Amino acid sequence: MYLIVGLGNPGDKYSSTRHNIGFRVVYNLAGDFDITGTRHKLKAILAKGQIKNKRVILAQPQTYMNKSGESVKLILDYFKVPLNKVIVIYDDMDLPTGKIRIKTAGSPGGHNGLRSIINCLGTNKIPRIRVGIGRPPEGMATTNYVLGYFSKDEDKLINEAIKNISGAIPIIITDGFEAAMNKYN
Repeated sequence: MYLIVGLGNPGDKYSSTRHNIGFRVVYNLAGDFDITGTRHKLKAILAKGQIKNKRVILAQPQTYMNKSGESVKLILDYFKVPLNKVIVIYDDMDLPTGKIRIKTAGSPGGHNGLRSIINCLGTNKIPRIRVGIGRPPEGMATTNYVLGYFSKDEDKLINEAIKNISGAIPIIITDGFEAAMNKYN
């Protein structure tokens, strides 16, 4: 069983912001792989289904970004998912808009949602897919930028990133992270 977690903030106010790209990716994965039947449980919105004949759980933690680890730990403990079968998807300002990077471990790189997960699980060996959102323009506060919306041009790049992630996930499941990294990094 795999756990695919998209990070974001709950509520309509945040739904289309840069910081909620993880939620958006998980929502699209549900559509791409016909995963239905969401429910609220373990401080998250969860949906169970299959990708490449492997059971998967899609999760959108409902704890707000900075406390994402609370929900992820509850889900891992409840479903007994091993860490090497987790994929956390989140926004990253250190990548150009629309670029993705797949990693199996590392620091949170300034991302408070990932930091919360690392702190709650006690390890940085958490597989992840970083989705580039670019840097804020000169003089704009980081908070305003990540809680802002994509331009039409940026949105085209993000849609391409989402397609790439939908291609990478089945490769991760069947052939492993390294195969997906070789193709998409």
